[in-house]
Amino acid sequence: MTRFVLVPGAGGVAWYWHRVVSLLEEARHQAIAVDLPADDESAGLAKYTELTVTAIDGDASSIIVAQSLGGFTGAMAAARARVSGLTFVNAMIPLPGERLGEWGAAVGSTEARIAKAKRDGYSEEFDDATYFYHDVSEDKVGAKLARAQSEKVFDDRADFTAWPKIPIRLLASASDRLFPIELQQRIARDRLGIDAEVIPGGHLVALSHPAELVAALLRRPA
Repeated sequence: MTRFVLVPGAGGVAWYWHRVVSLLEEARHQAIAVDLPADDESAGLAKYTELTVTAIDGDASSIIVAQSLGGFTGAMAAARARVSGLTFVNAMIPLPGERLGEWGAAVGSTEARIAKAKRDGYSEEFDDATYFYHDVSEDKVGAKLARAQSEKVFDDRADFTAWPKIPIRLLASASDRLFPIELQQRIARDRLGIDAEVIPGGHLVALSHPAELVAALLRRPA
């Protein structure tokens, strides 16, 4: 049995992972979705990391799974706690010491997002429906994920000095409109020296394609 510690993205809502939690538990694994105080302007990456490490609870078999903005938290927690792996999912993969608010410009995420919108014929103007919920069918999902994200966190840095010597993976959704697949593949190669593992779905893949995501999480890389 493996403990999967699931870190959400912006807004920090643990509910985002609820379908994945159910499927992992059906497969006889332990799944803990971390709820983060993202709307608390006094909290930041250090607090998010503390809560993630608490969820690991000293279990060295744990695998951290970090979504989107949660990539910064996942990286910091993996450097701090003894775990057996770190899996990014459509995530912001930081460099050691990188400020969260500088990540987008450093990797060219806005340019990649707009270029994909032009190619595929949808709005270049950012809105949640187009970039988050285009392949999510569940009713009222937007309301359940509506917790605000504090501005403070964008001034925080990825407080680790080197990647831990553990397996690190990136699961990248083929239809992600926020972080297009080509962008994620480039970041994985440039920052981690690995190939992204492509899975179906958009940015909120834990809601739109939970079974495929869980299958990838349980598939051990070669």
